[in-house]
Amino acid sequence: MKDYAGLSLWHGSAGNLAPRPSLDAAERARRWDVIIMGAGYTGLWTALGLLAQDPSRSILILEKEIAGFGASGRNGGWVSSLYPTSTTTLIDSYGSVAASALRTAMVESVASVGAWASSLDIECDFVQGGTTTLVRNEIHQVRAASALREAQLLGVDALEWRDPADTLRASETRGGVFDPACARVHPAKLVRGLAAAADNGGVRIAEATTVLAYRPGVVTTSSGDVLGEIVIDAMEGYRSQLRASKRSTLPLYSLMIATEPLPEKVFDDIGLEHGMTFADYRSLVIYGQRTFDNRIAFGGRGAPYHWGSRIDSRYDRDPRVFRALESTLKDMFPQLGRVGISHTWGGVLGVPRDWHSSVTFDSHTGLGAAGGYVGDGVALSHLSGLTLADAIMGKTTHRTALPFFGHHSPLWEPEPLRYLGATAAILGVGLADKIESKTGKTSLVSRLIAPLTGH
Repeated sequence: MKDYAGLSLWHGSAGNLAPRPSLDAAERARRWDVIIMGAGYTGLWTALGLLAQDPSRSILILEKEIAGFGASGRNGGWVSSLYPTSTTTLIDSYGSVAASALRTAMVESVASVGAWASSLDIECDFVQGGTTTLVRNEIHQVRAASALREAQLLGVDALEWRDPADTLRASETRGGVFDPACARVHPAKLVRGLAAAADNGGVRIAEATTVLAYRPGVVTTSSGDVLGEIVIDAMEGYRSQLRASKRSTLPLYSLMIATEPLPEKVFDDIGLEHGMTFADYRSLVIYGQRTFDNRIAFGGRGAPYHWGSRIDSRYDRDPRVFRALESTLKDMFPQLGRVGISHTWGGVLGVPRDWHSSVTFDSHTGLGAAGGYVGDGVALSHLSGLTLADAIMGKTTHRTALPFFGHHSPLWEPEPLRYLGATAAILGVGLADKIESKTGKTSLVSRLIAPLTGH
């Protein structure tokens, strides 16, 4: 068996990871009501949403590795209300009513994940302690003010400014913005628990089964063709590995580190309680949390994009990025001293060309999809999966009325333009941070790469 426990800190503490059996001949011979490609959050929430409405439906989930192998099991453990598209852009695109409905749904999804986990008896260290985005220089101050103004546009998001004495005690802190709509979670325990709940509901999860292609009514796998009335793409960043959808999502690597377990005094000195997550306002995204066993798990972007949207386990670990993450974390919190780093890992997330998540379903062809979370997918996949379930059931609900339903993102450019654009964006955000931290103003670099970064 592969060393799935070695994939991340989370997998190593998630319990039994033995793969379920792959498809057998009898299962390939039958016609399923619903086939879902991908046993991550999106696929599992869709299946569980369907079970809640119609337990009699036959549901097959196809997974190349094991449930939670990808981003669902490796992420930063933020159940946040973040959405890849800004509130201002949502208002400009859809109007205030639709934008307010989506923002409300995202805020409510945070607690909903915890409520579903509790009802399914999933112990996943869910604690809703909110998130703090620190302000540590002048450009951070500008962005914090913008975030607070944007939150007031709809009155949905309860962001609040906190002075230095009332926020995390990081170096050079000028204050921070607190958002209560965020929870800490153990991502692998959550996704493995969802898979167990699906098992208990009669869903068949066929692991070690690779999807090679699909069309209405048919999915071609490494074990042969399998038939289904409805076929759902829940592969997120991995859909870029299929020829037909290679340009629909860009697989962007995000890497993480975790410290050794820390004394309670260190957390007291920082002010980081259980359930709290943190970041700051730099352009090159960082994210952290206090884990259930008193580590700090900390991640960020900056790993390179690979030609042709290649995904390879060798890219999960980049010593240069890990060193940068450790340096950044210890610069933020000098209280950590010389604490050791016990775990390093990484994986891909899915980025649509317009940085806009979407849920689609065509009742005529039976094809549906959800994804494009850009790293904010724990709560968003929950909302997306339940929306897909409503659509498959043929229901019009408050979820199917949200503006992400029916949205179609444009395709990414072919190579070499895709490589050049992605590489320019990754390098550009790092350069912009250096310039803007000194000038306190938005740089020309930021403006030039804005079309590539969703801003």
